[in-house]
Order: sequence, then structure tokens, then C-alpha cells
Amino acid sequence: MTRVALVTGAARGIGAATVRALVDDGCRVVAVDACLGEDHGLPGVDYPLATRDDLDLLGSYGDAIITHVADVRDPDGLGAAADLALERWGRLDVAVASAAVMAGGRPAWETTAAELEVLWAVDVVGVWNTAGVAVPHMLAGPDPASCRFVAIASAAGSRGLFHLAGYTAAKHAVIGLVRGLAADLVGTGVTAVAVSPGATRTAMLDATARLYGLEDPADLVGDQLTRRLHEPAEVAATIVHCCSVAGGLLNGSVIELGG
Repeated sequence: MTRVALVTGAARGIGAATVRALVDDGCRVVAVDACLGEDHGLPGVDYPLATRDDLDLLGSYGDAIITHVADVRDPDGLGAAADLALERWGRLDVAVASAAVMAGGRPAWETTAAELEVLWAVDVVGVWNTAGVAVPHMLAGPDPASCRFVAIASAAGSRGLFHLAGYTAAKHAVIGLVRGLAADLVGTGVTAVAVSPGATRTAMLDATARLYGLEDPADLVGDQLTRRLHEPAEVAATIVHCCSVAGGLLNGSVIELGG
């Protein structure tokens, strides 16, 4: 059985690494990204987002990947991505909600409403929309017991991060969303899991380091038990396990990477 996955935030970082790891594990993947680039216009998001060129780099994996431009804030765009999976491969077994943005750099009481709205819309409602599109296809598919929904949370989902109260609140909400979804899925065979990476070598971490006035993102690893930056491929390996048939025992779990 060839399993089929949909991955958001797929153009770079953990999302891109997850697409590659799923393909290496034998999956077919619809790789989705908004590809908003440098001129994204999102309040408080002070770094360039992924581009279409970044997404197209995944094409080197050939027919195992379909790339699709869609914003997780748009359920219709996500629905079109899921339709691509069904049209090409006839099923959808896995969804990984990796799309997110980071904004901050000020105390909570100085965080603007516009910045908080962007964090909520992309990081939380984007996960909600991804589940809303993907889970019904999983439930209606040929083998719900092998179907997995995985949301990428953050170390910020279980602790407070200095001058990142909005991002922290959003990632806490992602974990709550996954736990509620997992409870709703009991008895169906489909499962939901959150994966919370620590400091991982991504463009978002580079932006976080700049918020703190740090030249080297590696200076952010002091609280991690590994005492080093993690690579996106390392995080992706855990995500792939959560997506596997064997990962079904993890329903409702929050997998924290790096201590």
C-alpha cells in the first residue's frame, strides 16, 4: 500500500525536510506552501518567507511529489490541494500541518492586535483548516486506522518565551487543538499528534536570534538537553514516525524534541 500525504509549510525548513523524509519512506506527497516571499505584508513578521522557487526545489523527487501554492488561511486552497491527492493517487492518509510564522520582540502589552491576528490566523487557524480539509478524507478513505494528522507546535507550546507572548499563545493553542481533535477521533482509527521541536536550524530561528540581538542562532540552545541546534531532517524523522502506521499509539500526544 502506497500512502499519500499532504504537508503545509513545505517549501523550506522542517516542512521541506518532512516532505523529503516521507517520500524516502515510500509516501506520495502534495507539498503545499503560500510562497509569500519577501513582500508578504504580514504585520510583525520581519523576515522573508519561502518563495515558489523554494517550493519548486522539491520537484527533484519527481512524480512522488506534487507542489501546490495555497495559503493555510484559505480553506478552499487547502481543499484544492487535498483534491490533487485524490485525483492523482486516490486517497489521503497523512496530513502534516507545518506552516507557521513567528513575530515578536516586545512585551505582551506592547504586542499589536495586527501582529496577534496574523499569529492566530496562520499558526492556529491554519492548523484548524488543514485538519478540517484532511480529516474527512481520512475518515472516508479505505483505511482510517492508518491515517495520521500531525501538527508542528514548538517548545513555545509548553513554556513561555521572552518577548514572544503572542507566538507562545498561538503554539499553546495548537497543542490544545490537537488534544481536542485527538479526543474527537477516538474510535475512528485516525490519530492526531503534536510535535514540538526545540531550536532547529531554520529561517524562523535565524529571525528569532535577531530579535534577541544574537549573531549566532546556536546561542539559543542553552535550555536544550542536547545542547546543540537540531537539523530539520532530525525533526522530520520523528514526524515520519508519528505519521506511520505504528505511530497510532501516540494519539493525543505532544512529542517534545530536545528537552
